Amino acid sequence: MEAPAVTRYRRPFLAPVWLTLLAIVFVLCVAFVVYRSAITTVVVLVQPAQKEAGTIDDPPLLPDGEQRAQVLAQMLGEKTGVGHLDAIFVSDGRRAQQIIAPLAERLGMQPTVVPGNDIAGMAAQIIRAHDGGRVLFIGSGGNIPQLVQELSGIDVGAAADREHDTLYVVSIPTYGQGNVLRLRY
Repeated sequence: MEAPAVTRYRRPFLAPVWLTLLAIVFVLCVAFVVYRSAITTVVVLVQPAQKEAGTIDDPPLLPDGEQRAQVLAQMLGEKTGVGHLDAIFVSDGRRAQQIIAPLAERLGMQPTVVPGNDIAGMAAQIIRAHDGGRVLFIGSGGNIPQLVQELSGIDVGAAADREHDTLYVVSIPTYGQGNVLRLRY
């Protein structure tokens, strides 16, 4: 009987370890990419208080509007922690800029003034500049429902004259449809 031949067959001893480490790194990279792309942007939209009937095209706030500006500053005036704002956008109207003044002063932030007539451009600027952040927008009564629809795809109807105490919270996920919450303050 013949003796078995000696073979020099080497087993790849470290291959299972390296393959496992490579798979773990790959899974972590994919998880990071999915996590970073699956974020939600929250936009709070407020229309300024009602204007006094008169001959001025862009009248100042009424005393009721000044009181609502103080309430808004108390509601959204946290500088850090849960619920703090990353940015403030305001339309170019006088009442919108007056209602945001107490909040901007309290937060120490400078609001970004945007033209009120370009709704699609305004929505793109808000999303592009603060993807995954929390943004406040103060606009005129006519452009708030249009901006809500542009951001979320949900039609909230035309702004009524009595809805000057309405606040919209729009959440815009990276994937899926946006959601809208209507609040009275």
